[in-house]
This record gives sequence, C-alpha cells and structure tokens, in this order.
Amino acid sequence: MATLDRTARSLLLRELVSGMWLTLRYFFRPKATINYPYEKGPIGPRFKGEHALRRYPNGEERCIACKLCEAICPAQAITIEAEPRADGSRRTTRYDIDMTKCIYCGLCEEACPVDAIVEGPNFEFATETREELMYNKDKLLANGDRWEPEIARRLELDAPYR
Repeated sequence: MATLDRTARSLLLRELVSGMWLTLRYFFRPKATINYPYEKGPIGPRFKGEHALRRYPNGEERCIACKLCEAICPAQAITIEAEPRADGSRRTTRYDIDMTKCIYCGLCEEACPVDAIVEGPNFEFATETREELMYNKDKLLANGDRWEPEIARRLELDAPYR
C-alpha cells in the first residue's frame, strides 16, 4: 500500500512540474488577445463595414443615379430618387439606406460603375434608436468624406481582384 502511495505521489509531482513548465513557457510568449476598446486588430482589405457615398476630388458627388445598387440589393434596403440637372446629367435627390435591413453583402458596391457607394472600414456604429440607422444622402456623404483615405487605399488594394 505504501508503494502505491509513493507511485501516486510521484505521478502527481510529475504532472505538477509539467503543468508549471507549460505555464512558464506560455507566460513569456506574446499575448494572444487584445484589449479591445484601446487596441484594435487589423482589418482586411475586403472588409465590409458602414456604407459611404464618395465624391470626386473636385468635390462633386460620384453617384450618377443609375440605380443599379437599388436594383441589386437583395434586402431592398436602398431607395434612390433622381432628377436631371441643367447640364443634362442625372444626380440623386434622395439616397437612403435602411441599415436595419442591410445584410452587408457588398453587392451594391460591386454593381456601382463609378465606385460611388462603398462599404467603409468603420464597424463601430452602434446606436440607441432605430431611426439613427436610417442613413440619408447627407449622412452617407459625410461618411465618405470622413473615411475617404482609407476607402481609396482599400479600393486600390482590391483593384486586381475586381
């Protein structure tokens, strides 16, 4: 009986030492997690986040009111109204996206012939009310102005695959 106890103690000590060795080995490695609100992980170039309407470098909005994004949206989250301008071009008078319906599929971005509607890098757009998730043209243009450098860089990186 005493030999069994000695064997059991030996196995227990061996397990304890191997467990401590494993702990020490991982203790000095770089941590595998991040402190989220203060540290952000990398975002891939094909990430689909908050929608934005882009402008040309001269300040004119890119959207030509072709309504391809509205037609291709499987969730029917996009509503566009347009009218012709004095110079003969068409521009949107209303461009609304209901973000509560959006499924972030990116088909609107793929359908746009002039890269007007894009999904930007922002994934932190929580709201307190549903009304704040109804994006109108002004909010979409403001998002485009805010995120334009990141959006342009992402589109440049994604260009070989489009």
